[in-house]
Amino acid sequence: MSSTLARPAPPAVPARDAAAPKRRTRVFALAEARWAAAALVLFLTALPLQLTGAPAWTWIPLYALTYITGGWEPGWEGLKALKDKTLDVDLLMVVAALGVAAIGQVMDGALLIVIFATSGALEALATARTQDAVRGLLDLAPATATRLADDGREETVATADLSVGDTILIRPGERVGADGRVLTGASEVDQATITGEPLPVAKETGDEVFAGTLNGTGALRVKVERDACDSVIARIVAMVEEASETKAPTQLFIEKVERRYSLGMVAATLAVFAIPLAFGTDLTSSLLRAMTFMIVASPCAVVLATMPPLLSAIANAGRHGVLVKSAVVMERLGQVDAVALDKTGTLTEGTPRVTGIRPLAGSDLSEDELLMLVAAAEHPSEHPLARAVVDAARERRLQLPAAEDFVSTPGIGITATVGGRKIAVGAPARLLADAGDPVSARAEVVAGELEDSGRTAVLVQRDGTPIGVLGIADRLRPDAAATVASLTTLTGHGPMLVTGDNLRAAARLAAEVGITGDDVHAGLLPQDKAEAVRRLEARDRKVLVIGDGVNDAPALAAAHTGIAMGRAGSDLALETADAVIVRDELATVPKVIALSRAARKLVVQNLVIAAVFITGLVIWDLAGNLPLPLGVLGHEGSTVIVGLNGLRLLRDAAWNRAATQDRAGV
Repeated sequence: MSSTLARPAPPAVPARDAAAPKRRTRVFALAEARWAAAALVLFLTALPLQLTGAPAWTWIPLYALTYITGGWEPGWEGLKALKDKTLDVDLLMVVAALGVAAIGQVMDGALLIVIFATSGALEALATARTQDAVRGLLDLAPATATRLADDGREETVATADLSVGDTILIRPGERVGADGRVLTGASEVDQATITGEPLPVAKETGDEVFAGTLNGTGALRVKVERDACDSVIARIVAMVEEASETKAPTQLFIEKVERRYSLGMVAATLAVFAIPLAFGTDLTSSLLRAMTFMIVASPCAVVLATMPPLLSAIANAGRHGVLVKSAVVMERLGQVDAVALDKTGTLTEGTPRVTGIRPLAGSDLSEDELLMLVAAAEHPSEHPLARAVVDAARERRLQLPAAEDFVSTPGIGITATVGGRKIAVGAPARLLADAGDPVSARAEVVAGELEDSGRTAVLVQRDGTPIGVLGIADRLRPDAAATVASLTTLTGHGPMLVTGDNLRAAARLAAEVGITGDDVHAGLLPQDKAEAVRRLEARDRKVLVIGDGVNDAPALAAAHTGIAMGRAGSDLALETADAVIVRDELATVPKVIALSRAARKLVVQNLVIAAVFITGLVIWDLAGNLPLPLGVLGHEGSTVIVGLNGLRLLRDAAWNRAATQDRAGV
């Protein structure tokens, strides 16, 4: 099947507001789906009439309509391709169905048309959903922005009308309208859609902000530094679009064989009919021999040699939480020899958690008492770090006292009164800026130790005196290290870590899971991740990228194969990826690779079986006198055998074997 991916709207087109309904193509909005459904209904109406012995005039017209509804569009496209001297495989499939009908196998030909039309509709739907996701990414950027005139007046303008040098006002809770640099103000900006960082980043004068990111509780004045069509979010759209169009998917082995085989079969059928006729054989005998040849030489068994193993592997993987989007993807997975992993949300769970509670000497507080004070003060806050602290207190079943006079200062932290004492929680560099006493010095040391271990340090003060430091980090998935080891065994190379997080945090996590320092690439924007993948593929490596966020989409699209984490994954990542880990179980990745390799082995087995049957029957027909019923029996028998052989991968035992093979590197 072939289709053309229509280009999404250019990135410069103003996007809808983020609150607008999500665009999603409905199945029956596609012409291919409507024609396929019509063909299926007609076929299911005709089949019982034929099987129950109804008069032919009741079911023959229905089969004829099945051929028309399911086959007219690919047939017409194939005829147009002939004008360009190209023999389209879609046209050959339609001709094959008509050939089967010509010798009386009307039902078989109609079934072929139905299967053919359904696969075309599924492909069209997948293409449309990918286009929806790419266009939907533009919804991250707001449709309008507040531009400040030279005299300070505010005016609302379309973000597409912003120019380099304009000054825009970003109010609390608004999305940033353009890439630029902060002129005045302080806030925290959630830029996970761009860098993948799990925590909001403090922004103040001189810091860069990106279009589509979400502002926190402070107000920012930003000088626009890039046009709307050149923003980071627009470049992500352009890269995904380009990669989706220019990436040549590795074709299934059988598609390469089938195209040449079909051409040869058509030519040979004509020869089997014409040559005996030229030497005086009667028309009926020549036609019967040619039709028998067409049946026994038909590539039905060859086609089934590939699809049952691959589709069975897809179904088995789906039962175990891995959605593989097509047979081509399943075949590609077995070819992977290099892996690139995102950090946040992929190797980690993507949710900040308290990983260290360090009361300072002299505070006379236990870990629980320190955590209780911080959680009480942070309870009114919506900041992700605050939620992590409150969640940690709830896990320990701590009773939180009421907090009063809560104040949040963007970029610094929060203050609140708890039990009559003023509690301040924030960044050590901010709260200890002017402190030089021994207690503050000790707090700096503890904060430094936590930060050196890759965690975010949060200082706690009581009435201006440091009393403790909390360490907050994204928690490693429990199966991350085992998955890295299995992928290394399967591919023969250690995975590469590509992340937008800082190098210190990335290196710490890489060491925990067994990724070497040379394979750690940190501080990457989306285009940098995609470029890292391209550099690896330039060395003739077939790269598997595993990610979860919008920022991973260009790399997922550029890779030989992409897998997205489903539970926390962005819509664009899920649509761009070739496969989705629905249950977020990272350990299923090496298992599905091993299952793919098992499917490829069965494909080879089936091709051998099909070749033996076809060769034997063809020789019998050409050298002897093969009765038509025996020809049909042999052809259908070989088809059933290869089909059942491929269905072996449906069993749970096949998945369990894959789990064993991924550890053995088979």
